[in-house]
Amino acid sequence: MKIQHELFLQEAISLAEASVRLGGGPFGAVVVRDGEIIGRGHNRVTLELDPSAHAEIQAIRDACQHSGDYSLKGCTLYVSCEPCPMCMAAAYWARLDQIVYAASASDAAEAGFDDVHISQELCRPSSERKLRMTQTMREQALSVFELWKQTKDRQEY
Repeated sequence: MKIQHELFLQEAISLAEASVRLGGGPFGAVVVRDGEIIGRGHNRVTLELDPSAHAEIQAIRDACQHSGDYSLKGCTLYVSCEPCPMCMAAAYWARLDQIVYAASASDAAEAGFDDVHISQELCRPSSERKLRMTQTMREQALSVFELWKQTKDRQEY
């Protein structure tokens, strides 16, 4: 089967355009398995007042609901723009095989969506990040991990 990247990227771009017309951000995404779109999403950050409502996250959620599985192994994510760090992490957690994108992160930066600072922050040790992190109550949290390890019928992911 010949992969038709342009067809699926055009769908992602169309979703991005529709998002702008609805008052959302200019991003769209589709998840494809075996030549069929199984998940769609567009940016809904401002529409839902949810900073995690990126197009990629929406498409991954839709695909997982459609497929009945949290693993999207065997799938490709097509996005109108190169994913931000959060969406890249979600793609890894979803176990996607591939990401195909149209516009670059630098294209998005020129439009006012500069995620480079987040990537830079994530490369710094936590003690040097602008977002302060404090650890406390570790022992209490470890007890929950022990409970997880002892649960015989747990579903690994």
